[in-house]
Amino acid sequence: MRRLARVLALLLFTQIVIAQEVDDGDRLLNRPADRTYDIILESGYLKVGMYQDFPPYSYEVDGEPMGVDVALGRRIAQEMGVEFKVHWIVPDENLGDDLRNNVWKGHYLAKRRLADVMLRVPYDKTYAYMQDSTGEYINEQVVLFGPYQQETWQIAFDPARLDSVETVAVFQYNRIGVEIDTLPDFYLTSALAGRMREQVRHFKSVEDAFRAMRSGEVSAVMGMRSEIDHELAKAENSKFRAASNGFPGIGKQVWDVGLAIKHTHRQLGYALEAIVDKLVKSGEMNELMAGLNLRYSVPGYYRNFLDEEAIARAEGSR
Repeated sequence: MRRLARVLALLLFTQIVIAQEVDDGDRLLNRPADRTYDIILESGYLKVGMYQDFPPYSYEVDGEPMGVDVALGRRIAQEMGVEFKVHWIVPDENLGDDLRNNVWKGHYLAKRRLADVMLRVPYDKTYAYMQDSTGEYINEQVVLFGPYQQETWQIAFDPARLDSVETVAVFQYNRIGVEIDTLPDFYLTSALAGRMREQVRHFKSVEDAFRAMRSGEVSAVMGMRSEIDHELAKAENSKFRAASNGFPGIGKQVWDVGLAIKHTHRQLGYALEAIVDKLVKSGEMNELMAGLNLRYSVPGYYRNFLDEEAIARAEGSR
């Protein structure tokens, strides 16, 4: 029994040493098991998780990180007085997997590769407090907070092929491009009793869908507003226009996006929340997006307590 106890103690000690001291040559991967606010400040850098190859939010051009989330991550790090470092996220099957692999646990092939904070996470109370069949909270390991933008769906169309897009019903007779396996894909192939299904064309990205619109393969493209704005700002897409229609039956027409951290890092969360709050209310968040030719809408969270003048200031209207 004593020998077994010594073996167990040795195994436990070995696990602790591995968790704290293994060095694989990349200091971004060699982080303490619990990277708290004080440790972040002491380390001199903040690892900000954001999705890879996801223009206009986060992507690379010649190896340089670009996009609105990159700009926001830099400002947050600057406010904290630390260096900004990107933690690229390759999306998994669902948001829960992304949060587990990048915020609170780590992927089974790289458990120590975690972000300090993750951006572009839907700020949704229903999702945050979702329970499984036993009543346990599914997302109890993370905290969703700090909404910094309101996103919505948008259609862009070619006025040479369509006079206008007042309703999605026009796509019963006109081809429209979508990124495959996204909500616009599911929506357009099922809405109106499936009458638009045969007119939907699938593409790897919104950028590819715009390329198809330039060649005449489709008459319109549907995606998130910022994705559409990003493409409309390109010279080769200058002849296309943003539609003003709504999307009946789509579920969520607009939604807030914010941040996520591990649930034990509350002090970090409070600091980040204060920074984001200042950027939103001062109008700087709007300026970050306007600098990239993107429209900005104040998150619905703020619309519950800010007056019209404050909202207008945040959106750059005053």
